[in-house]
Order: sequence, then structure tokens, then C-alpha cells
Amino acid sequence: MEVTEEERRQVEEQVERLLSGQGSEVTGCDVGLEQSKPAALRKTVTYIVCAVIFNDKEEVLMVQEAKQDCYKQWYLPAGRVEVGESLEEALKREVKEESGFDCEPITLLLIQEQGPQWIRFIFLAKVTGGSIKTLNAADQESLQASWWDRHSALPLRGRDILRLIDCGLKYHQDPWHPVTLPVDMSCRHVVQRLVLVFTNAEGQIWVLLIKAPALHLPTAAALRTHAVTWAANMVVQEAMPSVYYDQDVNTLGVFSLQHNGRQHGKTDGICFNSLVALVPDHVQRNEDGVKVQWTGTGRPPPVENPRYIWLEVQKQTLREKLLEKTKNTSILPVHSMY
Repeated sequence: MEVTEEERRQVEEQVERLLSGQGSEVTGCDVGLEQSKPAALRKTVTYIVCAVIFNDKEEVLMVQEAKQDCYKQWYLPAGRVEVGESLEEALKREVKEESGFDCEPITLLLIQEQGPQWIRFIFLAKVTGGSIKTLNAADQESLQASWWDRHSALPLRGRDILRLIDCGLKYHQDPWHPVTLPVDMSCRHVVQRLVLVFTNAEGQIWVLLIKAPALHLPTAAALRTHAVTWAANMVVQEAMPSVYYDQDVNTLGVFSLQHNGRQHGKTDGICFNSLVALVPDHVQRNEDGVKVQWTGTGRPPPVENPRYIWLEVQKQTLREKLLEKTKNTSILPVHSMY
């Protein structure tokens, strides 16, 4: 298939949009849709928001739990997204209820997931108003809030937050990926839209595309039985089945994510616009399991499924940006906790 200059321009423009943190309408799903259910909050998906907030002394905002199973223990302000809320609305509500402060999100720091049924969004945020919650205002949401210097003894509900606090402090001191906040665009399922690239030592870079109905980046549905990022593996398996096991499929992170959430069961989905690198496994074996010498061609593995095509990126500025992202991974990370 010959790609026209107009088709190339449209694809490169879409990739540039995603790289800049913008979204792009989800008009369909190319892989896995028949194995996926529409996202419905509290039914098929659970989204958690969590806030990392520092004061001028780099103390972190903590809240004391009121729930019986973790009574009087301390944690970051966090909670479930409610039906009809955007992720940012849920964050602001949880911080207000649990700490007494109004807040504004600065950026997403990290996404953690255990498949589409449990996804946690960790935000770096700042206080914009309100006053700290004291024991006098204790309720079912929390007992009180306090600033923690990260060194004093404090009974924690879970040590998992120490990593989140460190991540927030690192970004607070030296931002290492662009500001990334949810884009208000609707999606019915939890999907991954893939900027799936292959690079070589000469600095060439190719992007995997689907041909019809028009040339576009592949979108794959997340399955309950796998990590959200497994969607990229499904695409590679479908596009080039015979070489799949000779490749590492690495989801490097997320350029942007799209969520709306205002229509329950119809817009509860999320689209993760992800950068994925296809990297040859340099340890290869023959059919008897014996290691064989790896010889790379410097070109992407040939597609075997006629739905797909590799497109070499010609635009120099886009090529340089993509190469830089694949080398430095300076984008929002996604951690699969399967």
C-alpha cells in the first residue's frame, strides 16, 4: 500500500497532538472490543484518585482515617470517583472532605492499574483555599488532617504511599515529564490508543498503523483478565504473530488520557494515549530451545496481517521528539500491579 502525502501528514499531525498532551476523538476500537464490556463506574470499573500535596517546607498533607478497619491510621487524601464525576472533580471533593482544603491539580504523577477494573490516578496538587481539618470536625470521611515532615513517626495505613510521596517530591523539585491532566473527551470502554514505534541505531523510527477505514493509530480494549497495557501485546500478536515472541512490547508511558464520566455507563471509559516501543529480544532460540545468534536488520519486523502497515516518520521535528521520548521515557508512567 502506497501512503499518500496527505495521509502521512494527517497521521503525523495526530501523533503530534497526542505528544503535546491533547486528545483525539475515539471513533472505534480495532482490537479486543468483543472481549470487553463498556465501562460503568462501580459495576465494571473502579477509579481511585489520590493527592500528593506539599507545603512550603515540603511537608506532605496527610489525613487520619475514620474507617473502622484502619481507624486512626494515616494516608494520603484518596478515594473513589463517584458516578457523574470527572477525575479532577473527584480529586477536589476527596481533598476537601478529608483535609478541609480546597485544591487544584498540577499534574498527574503516576497511574497504577490492576486491569480496567481497578485504576488509581495519583495527582500532584496544591492548596488554593480552605483550612486544615481538626479533630473538632471529625466525621466519617476522616478524623483530621496534618502536615507530615516524612521523618517523624506516624502510623501509616499502607507503606505504598511512601513511593507516591517520593515520586511527588521528585517532580516538585525537578519536573521530569510535561504537565499531564485528563482531557475532557468521552470514551465508552477502557482502551489504549497506541503510538507503537520501532527505532534503529541510525535514528529512523516507524509507527504501526491500521489501514482502514482510513490510516490511523490502533486502539485496543483493555481486558479484565490482563493489565491495561496488555492491549499493546494484543495488537502486536495480531499484526505479526510469527515474530511476536521475539519482541519485547514495552509501554513506556502515557502522553495523555481522555475521560468524561458525565453519562453513567456511556462515558465512564478512559482512553490512554500511550507510547509503546517494539524492541527485538536479543536472546533468541531455535525450535529446540537452543540460543541462536541474533542478527538485526535495522528495520521493523514485517507485518503479516493485511490490516496493518509500518509508516516511517519523515518529519524531522516529530522524529526527534519520538526518539527523545523513547530514550528518556520523559512521559507519565503507568505501573501495572498484576
